[in-house]
Amino acid sequence: MAKIGSKVIFVTTSPRTPEKMIPEIQLLNTHFADKEWNNENQIAFMELLRDEYFFFGKGAKDPAFSARDRINRAPKALGFVVLSPKIALTEAGKQLVYSKRKEEVFLRQLLKFQVPSPFHIPTDKATNFWVKPYLELFRLIRHFGSLKFDELMIFGLQLVDYRDFYKIVEKIDAFRILKAKNEGNYKKFRVEYLEKELRLIYKDEIKEGDTKIRETKDKSINTFLKTKASNMRDYADACFRYLRATGMVNVSHIGKSLAIVPEKIIDVDYFLENTKREPQFYDNESQYINYLGNASIPTLYTDNREHLEQKIKTEFPQLKISSKNSLLELKEIYADNLERRKEQILSKQTKAIKDYRLFGDINTVFEQIIDSSIYDAPLMLEWNTWRAMTMLDGGNIKANLKFDDFGNPMATAQGNMADIVCDYDDFGVLVEVTMQCGQRQYETEGEPVTRHLAKFKREIKKPAYCLFIAPKINESVIAHFYGLHKLNISYYGGSSTIIPLPLNVFLKMIEDSHKASYVPEPKHVRAFFEYSNELVNLVKSEIEWYHGITEKALNWLPK
Repeated sequence: MAKIGSKVIFVTTSPRTPEKMIPEIQLLNTHFADKEWNNENQIAFMELLRDEYFFFGKGAKDPAFSARDRINRAPKALGFVVLSPKIALTEAGKQLVYSKRKEEVFLRQLLKFQVPSPFHIPTDKATNFWVKPYLELFRLIRHFGSLKFDELMIFGLQLVDYRDFYKIVEKIDAFRILKAKNEGNYKKFRVEYLEKELRLIYKDEIKEGDTKIRETKDKSINTFLKTKASNMRDYADACFRYLRATGMVNVSHIGKSLAIVPEKIIDVDYFLENTKREPQFYDNESQYINYLGNASIPTLYTDNREHLEQKIKTEFPQLKISSKNSLLELKEIYADNLERRKEQILSKQTKAIKDYRLFGDINTVFEQIIDSSIYDAPLMLEWNTWRAMTMLDGGNIKANLKFDDFGNPMATAQGNMADIVCDYDDFGVLVEVTMQCGQRQYETEGEPVTRHLAKFKREIKKPAYCLFIAPKINESVIAHFYGLHKLNISYYGGSSTIIPLPLNVFLKMIEDSHKASYVPEPKHVRAFFEYSNELVNLVKSEIEWYHGITEKALNWLPK
């Protein structure tokens, strides 16, 4: 049970990317099912998690708190796990781990998430919640056709009572009119509009002088409003990511907006019309847990056989449907064909990438990432680096990010493998990417990347290297990877060849492959990594090595 004092829509923000919880709740169930979720088992869970290939981070300062932060938030709040009296996956949790169509599982659970609930009880300082947040956000997107990130953040998060839906609609309409009148000065207009709305939302706190920020002694209104704006940005970002996990919405990374996937409009209209808007069992925990963990509610459009058959005929007219097929079998057929269509789309994309037809687009996306002008830069960096590696040479390049049904990037790699895996027949390369900078880059990426490479070497049983790409490379990361070149550590499978490169240098490598008078081959890739192994024994410091390997990257192909 958690007490919430929020004045805007409360949604879960941990994990930031919803797909990340899948391997974690599977690990929890494998090792701790039917055990108590106590301090001892929370610490034990984190010790296991730190050794897993899909885990980035440490959780070392307070492992029990880290475990609760990972499991008590989204996995419990969305009904995937039960933690009392014993640890168990609900039926919805089992579906999330083992079903083919995880998007459908996420959708059902998001549609049920509500405030108030027995898990989230508003305090006296909170607003009067009466809402299923994700259900109403879907309704808002459907109403407008497209909803900008800023509109969701400033106004969508104020939809704390579903009965105020059209009040929020009116606010967004007014905002759009004034925005059109302030064309060319949007940044200043947005800042001023957000502050005006925040002052309305928190008028009681401001009037009573209750503006102290928990982490500091600062009671200034400016700091208070700045903190609330930052919190709203985090909530809006979480909403974007969790809504996207349902497969029902497209994200425009340039326009930073959400829209219903055209092929899914009929599905969205169905659940908007047929899902109860009122919170359910908000004062009865046992009934609420049963309701939340039920993997078959609410009813979706494709739960109706006639609807599903029509959907299959529309999207895959060549398929012959037998009346002998059960509804479950039809769902499996539909899922298999969606996957097959996606693979065909990705195959066409790969061919276009290898023919350098997308060179300009790949360059543009990298520039937008560097300029911070794109939504969800971590996902776009992972996706665009996969495209760049595919274009770079002739290996078999696999991205472990999640694609939607139409081959668009949907979520970063959720586990079991690195961001990008490159097979060059007689050797392999991992590519790890991050938007993290500063000391946090080393803390969250340094050791896990090394562990990923060690596991990769064990799996492929041939030489393997790793390329680590970030907008900027932190000095501690340089020192760490330099040392691993020279140290023979059995836990990591011997020495580890991991080359850190800033994004602009990697971009130059891509440009050189495009300009070359010949098609680069895997031998050129391997020569680059082997040069690093030779260089590390010739220099006297990590800085010298880093400068040397960076210079090599800027001229990595033989003339």
